[in-house]
Amino acid sequence: MTYLETGEHSGGPAVVFLHGLASSSSSTWLPALELLGHDVHAVAPDLLGHGESAKPCSGDYSLGAYATGLRDLIVALGLDRVTVVGHSFGGGVAMQFAYQFSELTERLVLVASGGLGREVSHVLRAAGLPGTALVLRTLPAMTPSWLRRLTHTIVRLLPGGPAADVEELGRAWVSFTDSGARGAFVQTVRSTLDGSGQRLDGTGRLYLLADTPVLLVAGARDAVIPVAHSEAAHQLLPGSRLQIFDRAGHFPHSEQPGRFADVLVTFLATSSTQRADRTALRRRLLDPSTSGCGR
Repeated sequence: MTYLETGEHSGGPAVVFLHGLASSSSSTWLPALELLGHDVHAVAPDLLGHGESAKPCSGDYSLGAYATGLRDLIVALGLDRVTVVGHSFGGGVAMQFAYQFSELTERLVLVASGGLGREVSHVLRAAGLPGTALVLRTLPAMTPSWLRRLTHTIVRLLPGGPAADVEELGRAWVSFTDSGARGAFVQTVRSTLDGSGQRLDGTGRLYLLADTPVLLVAGARDAVIPVAHSEAAHQLLPGSRLQIFDRAGHFPHSEQPGRFADVLVTFLATSSTQRADRTALRRRLLDPSTSGCGR
């Protein structure tokens, strides 16, 4: 697994940044990382099947496997506990990591996160339909101009979407010219999406995060995942914090990196954490109502 790393000598808290589906660490996190190097020890991996990481055709692209791969990276780097920041699909991985490896999770930051409700844009729902793999196989034969046309055609399905959303969608289509990236995308989509939306809804397990500081960030103009998902999760987690970027879309962290960096640093400085308590976890699993969170 390849990764970006900065601020390792800053003395700040360790923070892992997870990108979204069909994206990479550099394309989505670099603007924010450039502002955070003096405050945090940042690690931003390319998830399996993305960016510069391996893209095995028979890999395990489930949320659980992604979370386990992240655990392996954290242990290999000698990190004790980390704050996990996940965008979109990366938010789903971040939640899964927090559920599986609570002893390694210090805080959780969900940015325009997936896994908090069924509804998604028409574009993502289409990606979950049969035949996606066949369509994507035609991309290597297309010229850059054809890919740009295709991007603009699809963007019409995202009315009012900010320019950053358009740019990221264009990068995704270009990445699909690589057969490994196409295969990883198709396998990941099959485990998380179908024609009616997201197959996985993590809201039923949010009660397990009762003792974990959680920050939710969303763009008010997000045309990919409804901002209402983040608002609803905030209501289910009474101790959580919510920041909505009024002029941002699905990529608030890259559209407004200065504001995102300030919000994150403030959250890190003003939230305290406790070591994972196995007794408390057992109590919640047996009786979720004791956490004070809705189920």
